[in-house]
Amino acid sequence: MSNILTIPNLLTGYRFAVVPLLILVLDPGAGVGVSLLAFFLFLSAALTDLADGYYARKHKIESVLGKLMDPLADKVLVATPLILLIPMGRIPAWVSLLIISREIVVTGLRALAAASGIIVDASGLGKMKSGFQYTALCMLIFPLGVLPIPVLRDPILYDLGRIVLYISLVLTLWSGFDYFNKLRKIYLEPADSV
Repeated sequence: MSNILTIPNLLTGYRFAVVPLLILVLDPGAGVGVSLLAFFLFLSAALTDLADGYYARKHKIESVLGKLMDPLADKVLVATPLILLIPMGRIPAWVSLLIISREIVVTGLRALAAASGIIVDASGLGKMKSGFQYTALCMLIFPLGVLPIPVLRDPILYDLGRIVLYISLVLTLWSGFDYFNKLRKIYLEPADSV
């Protein structure tokens, strides 16, 4: 039990716990205060993605559970605003569909690798993709008119957020092909040899 309740696993669990809260507060009709809460919830959860892996490696407490659940928590956290921002007109549905589809495919590939006894760590490209996704989504969640900084009061913030999201889309698809290429020997082998 003690090796399950490690700080990295608790941080991963926090990302899962934030998702239902985001569903409640990330709403087109929400006021500025609620929208700010959505921003800070998402930002805090995104920052735990950086913290949990670093802490686990530094203290040598990486676990199989953490290696499997950490990327799943990231995907659920990212998919939530990707879906909820569509009716707000901040994200085109096709972008969300491509990103979420890639995440499902990579999760399937990782599960297949895990069934073969191979745990696939996140690649550098995957981490870069996540950084761009988190940055774009933070920009797209942040409510306009809160701070006196011009770019944070103007809809151009959402235009910039979409540009960062398009960059993340390219990285998302590229890293998906990278995973597919790295793991092709696993899924191309006959079932009885895996």
